[in-house]
Amino acid sequence: MRERYDAHCFDLTKLYPGIPELISVLAERHYRLAVLSNKPDVFTERMISRYFNPSPFTIVRGQLPNVPLKPDPTAALRISQEIGVPPAQWLYLGDTNTDMRTARAAGMHAVGVLWGFRDREELVESGAEHIVAKPEKFAAL
Repeated sequence: MRERYDAHCFDLTKLYPGIPELISVLAERHYRLAVLSNKPDVFTERMISRYFNPSPFTIVRGQLPNVPLKPDPTAALRISQEIGVPPAQWLYLGDTNTDMRTARAAGMHAVGVLWGFRDREELVESGAEHIVAKPEKFAAL
C-alpha cells in the first residue's frame, strides 16, 4: 500500500475549497498552526510541502515509531509542548470521530468540520464543542 500511495498520492488528492484562504488568514493573524495525521510522517510532510509551500505550519507530524496513533492524545500533547501553547488554548480542527476524541483526550477544544468525511451527528457524539460547515466560518472562532 505504501509503495502505491507513494507513487499515486497526488492523483486524486486536492485541497477542499476555502482551505488555502483559511490557512492564510490564520497565518496572517500569527496563530501557531500544526498538522497531525495518522498517515506515515513522510507522506504527511510530502502532502503539506506540495500544497503549502512555503509551509505556514510550525509542526507537521504524521505517524512516528513508538508514538501511539490518534485518538491517543500523546502526539497532540507533544506538539502542544513543542510549540509552547497549553492544550486548553488549542482549537483542534478535525473531520472524524478520531479527531474529536483526540482533542478531548488532550484537553483541547474539539472543532468538527463538515467538509470532510463525517456528519454533524457523529462529530457531536464524539465530543465536538463547535461545528463548522465551511472553512471561511472557522476564522470567527
